[in-house]
Amino acid sequence: MRPGIRVSFEFFPPKTAEMEQTLWEAIGRLEPIAPSFVSVTYGAGGSTLERTHSTVRRIATETALMPAAHLTCVAATRGEVDAVIRSYRDAGVRHIVALRGDPTGGAGERYAPHPGGYRNAADLVDGIKCATDMDVSVAAYPEKHPDSPSVDADIDMLKAKVDAGADRAITQFFFENDHYFRYLDRVRARGINVPVVPGILPVQNFKQTKSFAGRCGASVPRWLAERFDGLDDDVATRKLVAAAVAAEQVLDLVGQGITDFHFYTMNRADLVYAICHMLGLRPMVKQAA
Repeated sequence: MRPGIRVSFEFFPPKTAEMEQTLWEAIGRLEPIAPSFVSVTYGAGGSTLERTHSTVRRIATETALMPAAHLTCVAATRGEVDAVIRSYRDAGVRHIVALRGDPTGGAGERYAPHPGGYRNAADLVDGIKCATDMDVSVAAYPEKHPDSPSVDADIDMLKAKVDAGADRAITQFFFENDHYFRYLDRVRARGINVPVVPGILPVQNFKQTKSFAGRCGASVPRWLAERFDGLDDDVATRKLVAAAVAAEQVLDLVGQGITDFHFYTMNRADLVYAICHMLGLRPMVKQAA
């Protein structure tokens, strides 16, 4: 095992019984790797609240994993958000990923704070920290949040979140490591010293990834498109290429001193498990009594 390597995984709450089975198969496959935590996403405007809460609660009660619940402040009063925070605390959750969240109409709609709600993610972090002693992670954007007027304004917002008490930042996914290191230099120059964990997205489906990247402000380099060219109907080869691409990226980051990684699993374990194996992470085997 490589010394000092730590990983965490992101899942999303399932919509159907089939998706539920896929999710729990992924959790079962990845749990023995002993990640630092696993996070569960939260839909626009709190649209997946019940499913998110159910998934988080089940992880907390049926596995040895440490769940981190995503929480947004869109389309909700402070009282409503505070009630969700309390419900997570009562379920044994000790880690929240605090996000502004997308508008209820989805990406592209102009964001407007709820008149009686938290204004933004920094305000939400402050509210969580005032009410609980939970660990709080926040988002960071190596290529700028789509709604930010500039990278500097985006980093100002990250500093506000950290000043409010955020314990770490997890980045949006990126495919070229230079984006991450340039961003990290600017973040450190602003006096932000919390861990900035790179978010890694193994490409399960290139067309879907490209569309997702367009909505969240992440660039898709030409070389990446070329690697997946002609593989739309060749699932087996596509998986091999995806594993190679993600492993190259992660191993390059390790070579430059990065030890923490957050994987966007898309509720599938195969690629993430393979990359963790290449990082030297092995399943924790229980010793016989």
